Amino acid sequence: MANTEAALKEAMTTIEGTVGVALVDYTSGMALGTAGGAKDLDLTVAAAGNTDVVRAKVRTMELLGLNDEIEDILITLGTQYHLIRLMRGRGTNGLFLYLALDKGRANLAMARHQLKKIENELEV
Repeated sequence: MANTEAALKEAMTTIEGTVGVALVDYTSGMALGTAGGAKDLDLTVAAAGNTDVVRAKVRTMELLGLNDEIEDILITLGTQYHLIRLMRGRGTNGLFLYLALDKGRANLAMARHQLKKIENELEV
C-alpha cells in the first residue's frame, strides 16, 4: 500500500503526459496532497473548483434517481484532459484523485487504467 506522497509521485512519473495530480477531499474542497502543477495550473485552486463539479454530479444523480456510482469524470480542454476519479474503499469516502494531462502527450485510456491502479494501492 502506498501513502499519499508516494501515490502522487507514482502518477507523475508513470502516467505519460501528467502535468499535475492531487488527492482532494470533496467535503471540504481541500487538497490533501499535490504533485506537479504549472504556472497556469494551481492545483489547490483546481482542487477547490473540481469539488464543485463532483458535488454537482452527485446531486444530479440523486435528483435523477440513478442508483449507480461515479467512476470518473472527464473534462476535455483544448490542450489538456482533466480526469477526476472518485475513490472507493475503506476510509476513502469523500475523496477523489484529480489528474491534469497534456492532451498531446497523454494516452487517455492508459491514464485511466493507471490512475485506477494507483487508487487501489493508495492507503489514506
